[in-house]
Amino acid sequence: MDSMTQTPAFDGKPAKLVELTNQSGMRLVVMDIGATWLSCVLPLASGEKREVLLGNVTMADFKRQHNYMGATVGRYANRIAQGRFDLHDVTYQVSTNQSGNCLHGGEEGFDKRRWTIEAQSQSRVTFGLLSSDGDQGFPGNLSVSVSYELTSCNQVKISYFAKSDKATPVNLTNHAYFNLAGAESGEDCLSHYLAINAEQFVPTNGVGIPIGVIESVAGTGFDFRVGKTISTHFMQDNQQISAKGYDHSYLFTALRDVCEPIAMVMSPDEQVRLYVKTDKPAMQLYTGNWLAGAPNRSGGVYGDYAGLALETQFLPDSPNNLEWLQLNGQSNCILEPDQEYQYQTTYQFEC
Repeated sequence: MDSMTQTPAFDGKPAKLVELTNQSGMRLVVMDIGATWLSCVLPLASGEKREVLLGNVTMADFKRQHNYMGATVGRYANRIAQGRFDLHDVTYQVSTNQSGNCLHGGEEGFDKRRWTIEAQSQSRVTFGLLSSDGDQGFPGNLSVSVSYELTSCNQVKISYFAKSDKATPVNLTNHAYFNLAGAESGEDCLSHYLAINAEQFVPTNGVGIPIGVIESVAGTGFDFRVGKTISTHFMQDNQQISAKGYDHSYLFTALRDVCEPIAMVMSPDEQVRLYVKTDKPAMQLYTGNWLAGAPNRSGGVYGDYAGLALETQFLPDSPNNLEWLQLNGQSNCILEPDQEYQYQTTYQFEC
């Protein structure tokens, strides 16, 4: 991974990498550019060291890919319709960068920023960022921190904190792409077994904007309450055809036990399982529908569906759908000056 530091990042200076390890031999590499999760190597019972995170090995390749691989995305992850929303009687127009909408914070989102390393140890690192008032059109001076912690039982805990001096939408997530068969195995994610403990999902239009309703997964290809191989109902309905696969948010019940997994993924060879736990209200399932051509680690490129993202977050376009009650009977996507944005997502690996 040292090759990532040999050419300048977006700001003309080399990136800084941090390696986290535990006693079982699991290894994480994260980077200050985008507070990005670059690598996740698991020690398998067979003795294999398996890389399960899609990624790049040079800064040139990291700049070339536009898939947010492993990055912390914000100020608002997912989409805001037309980059426009009303907040406290003021209409805001923010940066638009996909089909006339704001995706993952706009043209110069948090994934392209150099974050400050605020604290570091063998098992934990904290990155900080100050997003100024008006950044990409968003209101308020926003102070953000993201921590990665690798535990002794192969958990990756990602903790998010933010505070603003003005009301502003905030929705932070990590955009890691997982392939539990091996990132460079050539096997796509559609052969993975997936379970999602959610009864509702959000249908979208042709450019990924919610159509204004939240629907039951019952009787649809979006029902993963009983686990199944991703390919089982793949591309068998108009919602998936429009998105070229799964690229939709699932909403979890507000009464759930946050210590229980909201999703589980298993590799085709059944050697690796990934459990996702979070106190966020929703998760975007994205099957890497537009990964084709993104540089991989071996000098080639990934194909579509090479990995899946499990992005814990608020629902897309929530600033324009404040009637959606996502947590504690509130929308919660708007951070007020007297509040703190504080959430955690845990990716637990068993192998």
